[in-house]
Amino acid sequence: MGYKPRNLGHINLYVRNAEKARDWYEDLLGLHTYGFRPGRAAFMTADLDNSHEIALTEVGENAEGPHGGQVGLNHMAWYMDSLDDLKELYHRVKEKGIEIEHVSDHGHAIGVYIRDPDGNGIELSYEMPRSEWGHDENGYMIGGTEKGRMPGPWDEELAQNAAAAASR
Repeated sequence: MGYKPRNLGHINLYVRNAEKARDWYEDLLGLHTYGFRPGRAAFMTADLDNSHEIALTEVGENAEGPHGGQVGLNHMAWYMDSLDDLKELYHRVKEKGIEIEHVSDHGHAIGVYIRDPDGNGIELSYEMPRSEWGHDENGYMIGGTEKGRMPGPWDEELAQNAAAAASR
């Protein structure tokens, strides 16, 4: 094949109310809104050189929310520039009373998993530079990365997750 995509351009997410969803994403993540049509859609980005990374399409207040086990989007991930930025965002999530579903140490990255008000999954993450990833020849390329290299305010939740997994 002589071509391949440059990168993932954007996702289009169904929400009950585009204005409320826009306000939530602006407030928590600081996303910029380049376009908004009341009652229809909002087009938002963290990258000001990109027209939008996420489109929020309104489907109505009575729309059913996502639920486990269905085919579709599990979560979207927003990468932070630094581990300190992720720590700051973690504290902001806590201050706003947003439930943290879980925190995962992927070895090469830390992911803090939450849901938006419509129930859509979001991973807030920091990923180490590629030069610091491990390698597992027999599994996922980065599966050999040592965990525990990114301590932070999520350490207690990681310990709880590990204890719960060990008791299964």
